[in-house]
Parts: sequence; structure tokens; C-alpha cells
Amino acid sequence: MRLNGQTWEFTSKPVILSAAAVVGPEEGQGPLSTDFDYVYDNIDINEKTWEKAERRLLEQASQLAVVKAELTKDQIQFYVGGDLMNQIISSTFAARTLGVPYLGVFGACSTSMESLALAALLVDTGAAERVLAGTASHNCTAEKQFRYPTEYGAQKPPTAQYTVTGAGCSVVGKNGKGPVIARATIGRVMDLGIKDPLNMGAAMAPAAADTIAAHFRDTGLTPGYYDLVITGDLASVGLPIAKELLQKAGVHMNGTEFTDCGLLIYDLQNQTYVKAGGSGCGCSAVVTYGHLLKKLIHKELKKVLVVATGALLSPLSYQQGESIPCIAHAVALEMED
Repeated sequence: MRLNGQTWEFTSKPVILSAAAVVGPEEGQGPLSTDFDYVYDNIDINEKTWEKAERRLLEQASQLAVVKAELTKDQIQFYVGGDLMNQIISSTFAARTLGVPYLGVFGACSTSMESLALAALLVDTGAAERVLAGTASHNCTAEKQFRYPTEYGAQKPPTAQYTVTGAGCSVVGKNGKGPVIARATIGRVMDLGIKDPLNMGAAMAPAAADTIAAHFRDTGLTPGYYDLVITGDLASVGLPIAKELLQKAGVHMNGTEFTDCGLLIYDLQNQTYVKAGGSGCGCSAVVTYGHLLKKLIHKELKKVLVVATGALLSPLSYQQGESIPCIAHAVALEMED
């Protein structure tokens, strides 16, 4: 059911039946390492190219999620996924391996929640019984495509973020014991004219604030309803900006834990190379499907709003001097008694 504005309320209460998170070595050195299903000890992910490495991460996460749900791929009706690569090739090639009917989506780093919201919608409307949702990123593929190849050794400012090497997938179904997908707010494209691809947090913060404000406006809920509101990858630069924008919009996060996946996945004090924190499609995906789902299942959290953020630029648009349009999609996860 669509509420006023941008929000869906899922009346049949679709459930996350299972999820899997597979990451690279840097993520395995962070504080959430024990929450991931598999940690690679090499950035190559045992492949010959960065792009093949990213695809392997996504294939492994999707296969693990299906196995953990005690299903076969023939019991999955659709796979909804996307990534940061041109023509979302990581997801497309992973879908080729899976052999499941495929809906490719692109929301940049917001793809984790975009795909989950669409998977829940398919299940809620009866269009499918079980849907796989997932995404992935790799530090070296993103650097190569959007900035400078890693081998170039380019210096980065403190505002820069570190693309997460990892993949996260979930299986959404009608009935089960996992967390319920209660509602989703679909974001608008926001662009305040920022052109610096090494300051993504500032570029994405307005989109995050706009979607969070829309969620509370549409639902009539207050921030205190959730145990945790967590953005995708605003990191240390963007999160304070989002807080300030929400205050100006009359949404006061006081008393509600409000943090960011990009701040949780790395140890910013010791892993100083990550600069402002994590980013990439895999950032909110592995934190949600690894860390947050475990917190929900163990009843350490009961209600969480995940707001994945994405910068919708391309190498071409950046080279032509365009500013960076951004978006954020929010999904509410609840663990019922």
C-alpha cells in the first residue's frame, strides 16, 4: 500500500529469509569482521582482473544466501541487483551464472536498499514468492572507473572515501522467521551543485536528509520509533551535514541512534587509508546483511531504518563538468516478537 508521498507500507510483511555478506581483506580487518560470512585474504579475490573479482564476490554472496535459506535457485522467481560498473556488468554476469529471471537496477551506492525495496514489493503484491536482492563493489574497480587506477598512487584529500570490497545478498519471501520488511521510502534525485568526486559525503547528504524527512512525514512516525537510523555511506563528512539538514527540516534525531555504515565498517583510527570512511554499493549491503541482520535476529535491535545513499555520476558526466546528482532509498526492518 502506498502511503502519502514516497513511501510503501508492505501489508503482507515480507520477510528476509536469509542473507550473506562476503568481503575483502581490508573489511576483514575492521570491527565487523566476525559478522561476515566469508573474508578473503587477498584483494584479487583469486581472480585475474578486478572486475572478475567483483563478480566472484557477488556470485558467492548470492549462492550463499540461497543455500542459507535452504532453497535451490529454481525456487527463486527473480533476482534484483545492480552495481557501480558500466552497464552493471557485475550483476549481469552474476545473473548469468545464477540462471534466475533478472531485473537489473542502478542506484549507485543506494542499490542495496533499492533492490531490497523492489524485492519486497514483488513479494508483497504477489508477483513472486521468493526474490533474491543483492549488490557488490570492489575498491579497485571503482577507482579504475571513476577516479585513478590504484597503481597510479594518486593522493587523496581527507574528504575522500574508500570503496568497500564486498557483496551482500538477501532472499525475500512471504513467510519465515527473519526480520520483516515493514516499509520503504523511495528517494528523489537531489543535486546541490557539488562537482568534487572526492567529496561524496557532502554531495549525498542532502538526498539522505530528504528521504529521511519524507519517511517520517509519510508514515507519521517519529525518529524515536526506530532503535537505529543508519545511512549508507555519508561517512565522517556527510553524516554531520545530514544531521544539520534534518534539524533545519524539523526532524530532530535526538534520543535516536543515528550513524552511518561507512563509519562502522572500518577502524578509522587505525585504517587511516580509508580517509573519511567507507562507500560503494557493498558498504551498506554488507553492513546490513552481515552486521545489522545479526543484531535484529538476536533482538539487540528491533526496529532499524536503513537509508542507502548513492551518487549518480558517471565518468563521462564528471569529465563534462556536470555536478553530482544523488539519491537515497530507505527500508525499514523490524524483528517481531
